[in-house]
Amino acid sequence: MRTWHEIRGFPLAVRLLLVNQLGVNTGFYLLIPYLATHLGDNLGMSAAVVGIVLGVRNLSQQGLFLIGGSAADRLGARGVIIAGCAIRTVGFALFALGDGLPVLLAASVLSGVAGALFNPAVRTYLAQEAGERKAEAFALFNVFATTGALIGPVLGSALLLVDFRASALTAAGIFALLTVAQALVLPARRVPPATSSVTADWREAVGNRAFLVFALAMVGMFTLENQLYLLLPAAARQATGWDGAAGLVLLVGTITGIAFQLRITRALQDRGSRGHWIVTGLVLMGLAFVPPMLVAGTDTPPDGAPDATLRALPVLAGALLLHLGVMTAQPFVMELIPGFGRQALTGTYFGVFYAVSGIAAAVGNAAVGWAMDTARPGGDSPAALIPWVCCVAAGLASAAAVTRLHRNGTLPRKQPAPEAVTA
Repeated sequence: MRTWHEIRGFPLAVRLLLVNQLGVNTGFYLLIPYLATHLGDNLGMSAAVVGIVLGVRNLSQQGLFLIGGSAADRLGARGVIIAGCAIRTVGFALFALGDGLPVLLAASVLSGVAGALFNPAVRTYLAQEAGERKAEAFALFNVFATTGALIGPVLGSALLLVDFRASALTAAGIFALLTVAQALVLPARRVPPATSSVTADWREAVGNRAFLVFALAMVGMFTLENQLYLLLPAAARQATGWDGAAGLVLLVGTITGIAFQLRITRALQDRGSRGHWIVTGLVLMGLAFVPPMLVAGTDTPPDGAPDATLRALPVLAGALLLHLGVMTAQPFVMELIPGFGRQALTGTYFGVFYAVSGIAAAVGNAAVGWAMDTARPGGDSPAALIPWVCCVAAGLASAAAVTRLHRNGTLPRKQPAPEAVTA
């Protein structure tokens, strides 16, 4: 009830954006996790072709974040959000209606471009509308996003009992509803005329050394958060011998986020600097990979072994610590990003941030995946620790980088928010 009361205290635009993110993640996760299986098993495509289709989607999104951010600054975040949702509607519908490689590649490109448009635009609009309550708004944003990431796979699994096309059409329908809702309800903001070229804006953002170092430092946060879908589920399955244990990793985070995200952010925002809490969150994220080391490299128990639950506890403890770290750091990270530059370039800074950290985090994930492959062949305990040690090091290295920025006084201080202007 308290969370609902807090939501009602925000402007209508913020409330709609929260629901939007719930729908975005629900639609995304009810389709994308099952796409590779559909392409390989249902359509008989080779692993290489499947990799191309999935890679095109990722490249389209990661490579165009900067375009989406600049578009939000120059055209208005509202229009870019609506366009992104409409484009993803078409992209997901093509996944349902097309079996040929050209159609599937077009669907992948459209889906990726859509994400590159609305991801920075939504955060830009949220930062502008939330005023001085940015951290709380982004905390609630995380709650809705996490909830959607849990609902999506459950709904997708149920729809797959019909067929993949039912999942794809449902996902497209969700994005169509979001498009209409935002076109009808989301208030427009007056966009001030640009005073420089797009390339000049990009040079300004990339040339901001403190911001660029901050974006690179956050690579650790994104890399470790992604281990909720890679390393930790694999460890849960390995420790228990039960495939369903992987779902518990996400369930722990969703329940924790819904119950504590807003409380944590509200408790911390008036007790110390933003930089301090970002560092604390990154340290927690790094240390989250210590408990799972207790069961790393051990033999998988037989199905139904009585100690399977006990063996899962270190992994779930690690997942809980990781979520607590994300809940501590991420709202303040999102709050600080606009403060590095001019208000007129808020979208550009979000676009650069996600482009830099997203691409670098993809490299980090590849490194963790390589470490997991290296740990398998010998089966010995020292080799099995490699991916966990890499993750601990990534978290602590990111924390050290932000600590240096904080001590140098280069992190932006909280600024009074300008009044929102509607048109």
